[in-house]
Amino acid sequence: MRRRDVLAALAAVGGAASLTRPSSANAWPSRPINVIVPYTPGGSTDVTARIVGERLSAVLGQRLIIDNKPGAGGNLGLELTARAAPDGYTLGVNTTAHAINMTLFKTLGYDALGSFEPVALLTENPLVLVVPPGSRAKSVENLIAMAKDRPGALNVATSGLGQSTHLAGELFASMAGIKLTFVPYRGSAPAIADVVASHVDLMFDTTQSVLPQLADGRLRALAITSAERLPIAKDIPTVAETVLPGYVAIAWNGLVAPKGTPADIVTRLNAETVKALAEPEIAAKFAALGAVSRPLGPAAFGTFIKDEITKWGEVVHRSGAKIE
Repeated sequence: MRRRDVLAALAAVGGAASLTRPSSANAWPSRPINVIVPYTPGGSTDVTARIVGERLSAVLGQRLIIDNKPGAGGNLGLELTARAAPDGYTLGVNTTAHAINMTLFKTLGYDALGSFEPVALLTENPLVLVVPPGSRAKSVENLIAMAKDRPGALNVATSGLGQSTHLAGELFASMAGIKLTFVPYRGSAPAIADVVASHVDLMFDTTQSVLPQLADGRLRALAITSAERLPIAKDIPTVAETVLPGYVAIAWNGLVAPKGTPADIVTRLNAETVKALAEPEIAAKFAALGAVSRPLGPAAFGTFIKDEITKWGEVVHRSGAKIE
């Protein structure tokens, strides 16, 4: 066989092989996938990751290992995600806090947009404005009037400086034209405990955190921070329908991968995640927690994150909050 014919034959074989070579998404996953949750076990972000992770484990044929890495306001876990190999075997859960932290922190070890491939929005969790059962505030209007009568006298418990529970209150105060005093705690549990005990006047916290206390009467809800009322809490008005039209403050959880993760893996992860979130059993679990899911493709989720960085950056600037 002449040399030219040999080369042609080899090229043909190579071309056929390239046609049958599996894409990275077809070969993936071949081992367990690590999902870094930047908060402690048991919180709303952790619960969300575990519900979705269990379903994805089943459809992908590999276990998704939930790896809790709390610290630095959620920044530690996301920084570890950003530094991981972009091979589809490390994912991270990002949240409202990471959009806030872009402005709140002077320096970060990651960029909420530039360091990641957006995969999917998991859940949106409205916050609830709650007060102790014996509070004189019977409505949002009452609360605002009390704050105007005594500027700075009302104390607001938060699960930490710069968290969504804090910035939701800052946005509320700014739109209402009132002054509130914010008291940061190390997480939701101790903050809620002090509101229940009437040591603090009010709090904004996720539905997942406060629904049990509302059910047994240890807290009283004045309003919810979503644009529309929640089906499981139709008796709670939205802040926007009271005296602050346009007010919306949502705590959200999303799935991201390190920058450079192959596009076909990201696309497959998004498709499987969106399908999982639409399953009646999973949707019912989130609905019971007061969370809702909205299907977004990777590009749309990236735009969502960018918009959240802009929105909460403005609130951080107005509040004057800063962490070195």
